[in-house]
Amino acid sequence: MKTEWIAVDWGTTNLRAWAMGAEGVLDHAASEDGMGRLDRDGFEPALLRLVGPWLQAGRVTDVVACGMVGSRQGWHEAPYRAVPCAPLDAAATVAVPTRDGRISVRLVPGLKQSAPADVMRGEETQVAGVLALNRSFDGVICLPGTHSKWAHVSAGEVVSFQTFMTGEMFALLSQGSVLRHGMAAGGWDEAAFDTALSEALSRPERLGAKLFSIRAEGLIAGLPSAAARARLSGLLIGVELAAARPYWLGQAVTVVGSEGLAASYARALRAQGVEPRVVSGTDAVLAGLVVARARVTA
Repeated sequence: MKTEWIAVDWGTTNLRAWAMGAEGVLDHAASEDGMGRLDRDGFEPALLRLVGPWLQAGRVTDVVACGMVGSRQGWHEAPYRAVPCAPLDAAATVAVPTRDGRISVRLVPGLKQSAPADVMRGEETQVAGVLALNRSFDGVICLPGTHSKWAHVSAGEVVSFQTFMTGEMFALLSQGSVLRHGMAAGGWDEAAFDTALSEALSRPERLGAKLFSIRAEGLIAGLPSAAARARLSGLLIGVELAAARPYWLGQAVTVVGSEGLAASYARALRAQGVEPRVVSGTDAVLAGLVVARARVTA
């Protein structure tokens, strides 16, 4: 196996890497050495632990990385680029000094928006990947996750975007609030999700009351854990969709993310008459990193 270069998606909690060859992906590896667990001196050793088997003595292997590794708290800061702009720009990638001569590392910068103030880091590479997979796409790309993004894309540029803390709110409420007592068993109930979604879209201002009703029904009516979790998700995604309506209403929409979460957002959009295209988050980030590497070496 001859690794020509290495693609890296380095987030807050996880590090993922792919050995890339002429035919595409040769191998894949992952660890929990996310940005949040490392100090500045810990990044290069964490990367080498993961990709060391793919490196050859006497040969320099290019590494192209996106995500929180380029944040102010990361390995080396890759300053944000201002929208409107193309999601990737080879001239803006940042070279990282390394001790090990077998690797040459470049970081992809994130994007920023002045008004309303917003930032993304990592999602710009997925947006570039969606455009690489569908070059004629004009519309909106939804990137659900800890901090969900809605990006308006036109003529190959990110025109504007909006972030929602939906995933983080779900984690905090389901694990750290009074609601956690009714969700310990996990599970999922699609009917409960659909009902909560509809309620939140029609009356988003009642979110606080609807949230506590999950706890109350668990106490006095035996609301199952599966229904409680799905209802919480439906309420939060519904409020997000209500606020993001200017993005998805009347637009072509692509949803990018992990299988389960992307499916929930696609289901929610279909309930509003929108038929989104769904793209795997891994496929999108890999396609974007391929674009980034091609532009760096062009």
